[in-house]
Amino acid sequence: MKSDKFKICPHGLQKILKGVKVDRKSKIREYKETPRPMGVFQIKNKINGKILIGSSNNLQARFNRFRSELERGNCRNIVLQKEWNEFGAEAFEFEQLEILKPLDDPSYEPGDDLLVLEGLWLEKTKPYGLKGYNIQPKKVV
Repeated sequence: MKSDKFKICPHGLQKILKGVKVDRKSKIREYKETPRPMGVFQIKNKINGKILIGSSNNLQARFNRFRSELERGNCRNIVLQKEWNEFGAEAFEFEQLEILKPLDDPSYEPGDDLLVLEGLWLEKTKPYGLKGYNIQPKKVV
């Protein structure tokens, strides 16, 4: 004997799922349109005080990428990777140093502004050699 409740349920379920799809699409669109924090960051070794300074137009994504690369053992910064392996993830903190507010101009490209801000932080902190993980820029003669 077949149950009648399954004959009615799929249509009701389709209506519910259709509403969920629309809601999900609008949530995805809303997420994509939400501006991400951009600016200058540092990764700090809490044991020896060494830091890495960088900038990104999406700080959270950059942090996630660094963590992922470090956890997988394939970070391009060899010294940082070596010390991550030696001291462990708990010895490092990821920090936003300065947030760049986007301009209201839709054609605004933050790349140059981010490089200027990063340069100021590099000059201020000098995270090279024993003090950090950044590579010392070559002096132009």
